[in-house]
Amino acid sequence: MELYSALVKIDNVEDCKNFLDDLLTAKELDSLSGRVHCAKLFIEGKTYIEVTNETTVSSATLARVSKCVKKGKGYNKILKD
Repeated sequence: MELYSALVKIDNVEDCKNFLDDLLTAKELDSLSGRVHCAKLFIEGKTYIEVTNETTVSSATLARVSKCVKKGKGYNKILKD
């Protein structure tokens, strides 16, 4: 719960970047950023093949992100424009 409480306290992009830079390794941040990018592409209506061609995310991760976009609670609420 401490992580969630900390995240909801962030109110601007710079503070968010600084917090995540402290919290995560560069590789972890890159991985999470890739998932968010894939989710946005799925939300925009891109197909699995199109997302595969546009990203370097593994097929296992793409499958999970795709499933979460379809049935999850977070990506659509946070990432839809």
